[in-house]
Amino acid sequence: MTDWLQKTSDWLVTESLKGTRADRLMKRLCEQMVEGGIPLMRGAIVCGQLHPLFRAFAVTWNREEGLVRDRFSYDSAGNNEAWLMSPLKAVTSISRPEIRARLYLGEGVNEFPVLKEFKDRGYTDYLCIRSSFSLPEETALAKMDGCIATFTADAPGGFTDEHIAAIKRLFPRFAMALKTYVRETTAQNLASTYLGSHAGDRVLNGHMQRGDCELIRAAVWFSDMRGSTATADWMKPELFMERLNRYFECTAGSVMDHGGEVLRFIGDAVLAIFPINGPGGAERAGRMAVAAARDAVRRMDRANENPPENDTDPIRFGLGLHVGEVLYGNIGVAERLEFSVIGATANESARLQDLTKTLDRQIVASDAFTALVSADWEAMGSHRLRGVSEPQPVYALTL
Repeated sequence: MTDWLQKTSDWLVTESLKGTRADRLMKRLCEQMVEGGIPLMRGAIVCGQLHPLFRAFAVTWNREEGLVRDRFSYDSAGNNEAWLMSPLKAVTSISRPEIRARLYLGEGVNEFPVLKEFKDRGYTDYLCIRSSFSLPEETALAKMDGCIATFTADAPGGFTDEHIAAIKRLFPRFAMALKTYVRETTAQNLASTYLGSHAGDRVLNGHMQRGDCELIRAAVWFSDMRGSTATADWMKPELFMERLNRYFECTAGSVMDHGGEVLRFIGDAVLAIFPINGPGGAERAGRMAVAAARDAVRRMDRANENPPENDTDPIRFGLGLHVGEVLYGNIGVAERLEFSVIGATANESARLQDLTKTLDRQIVASDAFTALVSADWEAMGSHRLRGVSEPQPVYALTL
């Protein structure tokens, strides 16, 4: 076993430098353990992560069934009964870093229901161990900054002492490789969440200096919630925050679902773009923006039909659509940058949104934008946009 163990140990160190995905790591590690003579029937990991939707992920390998992946939302992670009564929850205690249960002797089956299930399936041995990714360990455990692994045998007599020693030698190296993967995906998740997917990729690829910009063509979206200032004056802050997020789910959510990129939340306004790329890209960007606009209205109507009991006032918004060149990149001070778009096109989309109030229309677009895509456009005459010298023809989208 010594040669195999050294090769597997070296492999894990190499994989930790690559940031290999957790499922691939788990699958290959379990396969190598079996090849090395360990009677492994099942291996599993649970690992915390920083993600706006998911608190943790899990990967389970079974010698007969293969690989299963799962993710746990903030609502489910740590709250369901199966977790609370599991060995995995038990090893998050600072005083209990591992659990060994020789199932063929009946160990652990009275304390943990899942171990009784494993014993009934014919599993003979079980090891659950943890590793923290940061110090102090108490803080890491509280934040789920680490991983928990379980290994289950099916051979008569379970794991030998040599098997357990091999697993414990490999596990810290496996945890190191997992930590690299988790940290890299955390950076990607945070960049995408706070900057948008395309802008986040640019930043992670080294576009981090102030003034690092490019001139692009895009359809530009600027939406704003109606009456928010007056509402915020009388509504409890936590209720207003919930109201604001419902509005963002309908507007920004529609943008992302239709291929756009949300760049900024400016108070209760949404600035987004639909980049123009390749032949036919302008018409495609326009269609995507119009589809997102119509979808945002439908979502908002549905949300207003089923409001929460503590906030029954309908949410309204106006939207301006424009197209043109924008400067896309980093602005701010060297120590605090923002990835956004600037230029006349972005400013004029906000002015078009302002016109929705005076024209009493929900969606107003520029002449340049309406030329991109056929839709039910209603001519609203020419209007002067603040900062633009000549009156501009504008159109309202018929809903």
